[in-house]
Amino acid sequence: MSLDGIIFIVYLGVLLSIGLWFSRKSSESTEQYLLGGRSLGPAVTAMTMQTTAMSGFMFMGAPAMAFQYGWYAVWYAIGDAGGSIVNLSVLGKRMRRMSEKLGALSPIEYLEKRFESASVRVVGSVISIVFLFGYVCAQFIAAGKAMSTLTGFPYEVSLVIGISVILIYTVAGGYLAVAYTSFVQGMIMVLGVVGIGVLAYLHVGGLSGLNASLAALDTSYLSIWGKDLAFYGQWGVVLGAILIYSIGYMGLPHVVVRHMSMKSTKTVKGAVLIGAIWNQFFIFVPYILGLIGIILLPTIADPEMVITELAYTLFPGIFAALLLSAIMSAVMSTADSILMQAGSILSRDIYQRFINKDASQKTMVLVSRLCILAGGIVGVIVAIYEPPSIFALVVFAFGTLGNTFLVPYVASVYSKKANKIGCLFAMIGGATTNIVWTSMNLETSTGFHPFLAGLLVSIAGMIIGSQFGSEPSQDIQDIFEESRKKRTFSNGFDKNIARDLAPEASQISKLLAEESSSYKDKYS
Repeated sequence: MSLDGIIFIVYLGVLLSIGLWFSRKSSESTEQYLLGGRSLGPAVTAMTMQTTAMSGFMFMGAPAMAFQYGWYAVWYAIGDAGGSIVNLSVLGKRMRRMSEKLGALSPIEYLEKRFESASVRVVGSVISIVFLFGYVCAQFIAAGKAMSTLTGFPYEVSLVIGISVILIYTVAGGYLAVAYTSFVQGMIMVLGVVGIGVLAYLHVGGLSGLNASLAALDTSYLSIWGKDLAFYGQWGVVLGAILIYSIGYMGLPHVVVRHMSMKSTKTVKGAVLIGAIWNQFFIFVPYILGLIGIILLPTIADPEMVITELAYTLFPGIFAALLLSAIMSAVMSTADSILMQAGSILSRDIYQRFINKDASQKTMVLVSRLCILAGGIVGVIVAIYEPPSIFALVVFAFGTLGNTFLVPYVASVYSKKANKIGCLFAMIGGATTNIVWTSMNLETSTGFHPFLAGLLVSIAGMIIGSQFGSEPSQDIQDIFEESRKKRTFSNGFDKNIARDLAPEASQISKLLAEESSSYKDKYS
């Protein structure tokens, strides 16, 4: 067996081991299986959030876009580079506090309890399942293509092998397995892409050499408006391209759930720092490799395979194996998170909420595992028979999910007056606008990116809708106020209280625990 094959098998073995290691712990309760017992620290939170967000798009869709449009594609990277900072800073602490006070175990359940409406949960669940399914199919297609390049097996066989590994460790280990495999995968992703990026960059003579070569082919490759000035003067398209990956993550249920699983609100600060550093090393390189592909692989049949072709053409051996493992890391870390989230919605938001309200913890863990397994099998079948463009599918699913949930999540923690009518208007209006805009190709005639159009409609829906119907109940308003309060005592002060006033502190802790428990009972 070749060296790259051995490295890849070792990599898969590590992932399976992590999943099996956490299988017993994840079976302890529904909260353990779906949220890892809300125990994740800053490093794991940052890495699982970033790798979940990046997906196979970064290794296949992003370079293909740069290959097609030239430097214009970097608008997407600019938004992406600051995405983690925006996401954690805006939602992190407040959503962590509110989700615990409401006793919510999934992002959709959180919306129902915050906006006090079963309709919110139904609409949110339907949209989530449909578009998460489209999103995960794109990851499966990417996994099949990468595995096929690495092993030489047919696409269908590669697809089944790659997805089987994901399903085994996700079903067995639950959220903890997904989070800790994402941590490992995040390290591999950044090492792989930086390694191949540096070598390819030097191969074309650096930035000056790259631009000179592009200009010799077609000067419009260097334009901020795209090759042949395809988007000339369309600032609505450019702004949408920046926004979709800078703020869009706040609307993805499988990313937002990372806020709910943090150990405490203190986790946010460290996670922001680690995520921001990781982003600067990673985000821009796949786009640059797409530009290098224009020079070195001008006749490539499938631009989504630019990075893999570069790896095997220029850097065979361990570098190629490392890069392809990084590609599979990006695909698998997103696919497992989406499957985990889809399983949570099906089991918690549909099965337990509407079919079996008295389901035991053991039953819920079993149902979650079966839902994840069923979703994975259906996704593989669809990916085999209908393999569309990864870029188009990811942008469509990402944009629709973002337009559906971004405004409701932000409003839930920043607007005390935001109510269920506003939430429903925002979700339905944002999703419908993105679907219509994309399917009718209105971007070309209006000069507006589908995500920007959906965002504006969603904001208008929340503002206008919240003027109708009743205000949130006094209980929800009290939780809202409690969640926005800042910590006023230093760590040192807290330590002294714990040491010198231990009896009093113990009584206060009991009181707070009883209060928290009453909130959970009331809203669970």
